[in-house]
Amino acid sequence: MERFIKQIDDQIQANQGKNIFLENNMNELKFIDGTIETILNIHELPADYEPVLIDYASEKAIEEFCRINQYYTFNTKSKTELGEIYRELLHRLKIKRDSIKFIEKQHYSNLKKWLQKNNSFAEQIYLTEEPQITPVNCFEYSPEIQLEILKIIPESLSLPVLDIGCGKEGNLVRYLNQLSVTAKGIDRFSFSNDYLINADWLEYDYGVEKWGTIVSNLGFSNHFTHHHLRKDGNYIGYARKYMEILNSLKPGGKFHYAPAIPFIEIHLKNKQFLVETFEIADSTYKTTIITRL
Repeated sequence: MERFIKQIDDQIQANQGKNIFLENNMNELKFIDGTIETILNIHELPADYEPVLIDYASEKAIEEFCRINQYYTFNTKSKTELGEIYRELLHRLKIKRDSIKFIEKQHYSNLKKWLQKNNSFAEQIYLTEEPQITPVNCFEYSPEIQLEILKIIPESLSLPVLDIGCGKEGNLVRYLNQLSVTAKGIDRFSFSNDYLINADWLEYDYGVEKWGTIVSNLGFSNHFTHHHLRKDGNYIGYARKYMEILNSLKPGGKFHYAPAIPFIEIHLKNKQFLVETFEIADSTYKTTIITRL
């Protein structure tokens, strides 16, 4: 099993950053020698290992797509579709009806169609780009910087705390828990502890009057703005989820986020929510704190 998992890692690493929308270029996606060697020995893979490898390959592919562009979104349905692509790949490799080169070409064509279907804006961006794509930066800030940006004093937080888009390392959530502040984080990565949860923030059930404090630094509101500005953006879905998040606050609870999103904040009812905005040093962006009254 470890040999197959390592080869998946090596294969994704070899194709890292390659532009899937360009064909017949010198930097096209392809199976590396180690992958071809592993394919030739695929009969050694026990059948009960197959679902594990399919899930692992799907997860790593999504991580790579999101590394390239943090604004890619993949819901449960799209993840299931991706799993089917890798299930088909594994099946075709095992029955050996077609050449490895043909299977390789078909697989990357399937991945491209899947990406086009689930993030249609991607082709508009990358079809005219270079063979090697420069990722859209998605930096994980230190807890101290996040606390400063979001105007948070840990000892004054109402509990429990939820960090939406906590990042792969969950820096702020880990820091708060070290201070004995009950906090959880959600993001699209796989985690190895109980307080960091693998979840899509548009599908996550926030509950009703459940959270004392919700935070999101360059996360939910950043993506909301992105979809608000896109012609094909899911701005309605984000608006609905934004209100769900606010309603998941306990009375007196607060939602701290940056950047501010004035295009929806102006529509909040004064008797239900208090909206406060704050300047961020050396930045044109602002921080917002919403208090549920």
